[in-house]
Amino acid sequence: MPNSILCRDLGVVPYESTWEEMKNFTQTRTKEDPDQIWLLEHPSVFTQGQAGKAEHLLDAGDIPVVQADRGGQVTYHGPGQLIAYIMIDLKRLGIGVRDLVTLIENSIVDVLKQHSIEAYPKADAPGVYVNEMKVSSLGLRVRRGCSFHGVALNVDMDLSPFLRINPCGYQGLQMIDMKRLQSDTKMTQVKVQLANVLAERLGYSHPIIQQG
Repeated sequence: MPNSILCRDLGVVPYESTWEEMKNFTQTRTKEDPDQIWLLEHPSVFTQGQAGKAEHLLDAGDIPVVQADRGGQVTYHGPGQLIAYIMIDLKRLGIGVRDLVTLIENSIVDVLKQHSIEAYPKADAPGVYVNEMKVSSLGLRVRRGCSFHGVALNVDMDLSPFLRINPCGYQGLQMIDMKRLQSDTKMTQVKVQLANVLAERLGYSHPIIQQG
């Protein structure tokens, strides 16, 4: 098993082309290929999960809607939200999907703790919460024993588009970002912290962070 994980810092990239690249990597990767984490932001977009119900999309307006192949309901991605797409060979690591979900949620909790923000996951509603407000959402897909899609952490963003949907299928669920909880939050710092925590919890020594 490779002892390092590649973290690609992609900047701001379109949703659909990144999704296609992610699917292609998962479909063609070999047992020798190292696991990867892609860190990025997307321009404004709503994405519907496989089980997504149209009733949870209240008023998309000028924001595009994409039907994705991840789990979960509708969510919003936009600038100032840090996304980590997590492409892991689950069989090679000896973990299941539930294990990976728990690992991701605990990683987000760890990062928030570094900013003196007390957060927690919920057993019945995947994601991470602060005072019953949702700060991070996740949705995964597994193909050929490997995961793709991942987790979104609200860092410093316009939260108003969430009012156009029932976030993750929950009517009236309030969203929050790190900046509103801790005013000195910086995306560049959070990005490195999340890469390091995810790598450590997955059992890797240090992530190799690559631009692009």
